[in-house]
Amino acid sequence: MVERELSLTKEPESKPLSIYAVDVAWHKKFRDRANEGKVVIKGKERPWQQSRQGMAKAFLHMAFADTASGHWKMFVQDIRTHSGRHRHQGGIAIYVLEGKGWTVVDGVRYDWEEGDLILLPIKPKGVEHQQFNADPGKGCKWLGMIYLPFREALGAQWDQVENSPDWKE
Repeated sequence: MVERELSLTKEPESKPLSIYAVDVAWHKKFRDRANEGKVVIKGKERPWQQSRQGMAKAFLHMAFADTASGHWKMFVQDIRTHSGRHRHQGGIAIYVLEGKGWTVVDGVRYDWEEGDLILLPIKPKGVEHQQFNADPGKGCKWLGMIYLPFREALGAQWDQVENSPDWKE
């Protein structure tokens, strides 16, 4: 019979990563994502979701780690009658895909139609805004685009003031 001798060895204690090592790892993560992430996001693979702000389909979002870019939030919103009303720093571009309506920004009405671009201004205490469909029952959709590093640098305030009429708790 062969005798085996067991010996216990202590694992070396791990040292905290240096700040430089953290930077390298962070950049590698984004480089890998750019090289390996989805380049084409199929609309049929992203679900429509009802939220307090309205019916929306997110294409790029912080919650999605499968795309080649993680720095953007892009979504389509379907305005049935009107969206919820909320406030944030601004800096969002909204391209009208179909329909016509208006946006109220800090109490001022701005009319728009298919093919128009709405630019929400950047203000230190935020911009309160809400979108309305001029022809309820007809299609009214727009594409929202937010560059996330820019939003974060502005403080990322986000306050829901009024819910969409379609929202059910």
